[in-house]
Amino acid sequence: MTVVQFRSPDPLSQLTLPAGRMRGRMWVSDEELAVPELYLACVAAYPRTGHWPVLIPRDARFELTGEDWIEDRGWLPPAADEIHLNDPRDTLAAWWPEPCCDGHCLDPYGAAFPGLARRSPSRADPLAEAGNTGSVIASHGQCRLGLVEAARPADVPAALGWQGMRTMTDRVAALSAVLRSWEERFGAVLIGLGFDTLDLSVAAPPKTRERSLAVAAEHRAFCPDEFSAQPGTLREFAAGLTGRRLWRFWWD
Repeated sequence: MTVVQFRSPDPLSQLTLPAGRMRGRMWVSDEELAVPELYLACVAAYPRTGHWPVLIPRDARFELTGEDWIEDRGWLPPAADEIHLNDPRDTLAAWWPEPCCDGHCLDPYGAAFPGLARRSPSRADPLAEAGNTGSVIASHGQCRLGLVEAARPADVPAALGWQGMRTMTDRVAALSAVLRSWEERFGAVLIGLGFDTLDLSVAAPPKTRERSLAVAAEHRAFCPDEFSAQPGTLREFAAGLTGRRLWRFWWD
């Protein structure tokens, strides 16, 4: 184990971490996380370190080798300073696709984005929920640990210049703006970052059909691949979101 000192307002803040190194703008463990509880410890230390932990799944396209791995793989310029310039509703409206070929897959919505879903009430602590969920995922193995300096978890993609949505958009600041909105409305906190995947722990998921349908519309705009991989309509897709505490997105 190695002790890594991060820059933070508290000069005494330290984390005991496995062997790892900086890969561009992210510290990454050399091996898969052997102690799942370490993820929870990194979440607990985040207010002091300012570095948010993400789980990095094994993926041949995302092998973090070489000191310049971000630059070598065409990552985008960091854009954390631009997040506040992006409105999440306008962003999702711009990404809202045309109705499907049968004209009914997006019912009861149509060609216009229906707007943002209402905030879900919850007394749960989103960061504590994220720590617990991340530790469970880490216990299944095959994930390395990444640490990213970011003002909040939602800012991680913009801070890195993450290119995982590039097949759909290169507006990484807009992506983080949507994640900020989900943090605030649903306690949805980023815990996993792959080559083209994101995992979010959700402390306050929608619990009614009405709210699930509105959230499903946001997911449809944010990640068309997730929706198109499911059979049926938006209503059927929404039923699977009711009470779900882990949101997973991928872009082909």
